[in-house]
Amino acid sequence: MTKLGELIQAMARSDWDTTDSLIADLDRAKWAGGLQVIGAAFAIAVNRRFGPSASPADVAQFVAAARASYEEGDSLPALEMEGLIRAALGEAELADNIAPDVALGAELIVLTHFLQEANLTQEQLDAFVAEAEQTATEYM
Repeated sequence: MTKLGELIQAMARSDWDTTDSLIADLDRAKWAGGLQVIGAAFAIAVNRRFGPSASPADVAQFVAAARASYEEGDSLPALEMEGLIRAALGEAELADNIAPDVALGAELIVLTHFLQEANLTQEQLDAFVAEAEQTATEYM
């Protein structure tokens, strides 16, 4: 499994020590290939969570709940988080003006919340990581 796959697994398990260590490793490596894998995992999770009938209000409600679950959640970029989710659901233009570093941070936060909410079994989590890595390779 790649470091990115390990990161997704650690986030799903709320293993913050491993998550922090892997993010530090990925920062040192300048996230080589990581943006695509995290982006793919994010898009897959968003589409599984919301589906095609999600409204902007559904997305805003989810983002509010996600922000509330973090100690300093009020400092998280709500509009960018909503824009990225809605972009993954088909409104791609909403992500056009979001800085890459803000997008990555928001995707990691939202992805973590999705994974914890989904409470996947290890087998499901392995399949999710494999799907994200395969999807990312198709777009690299």
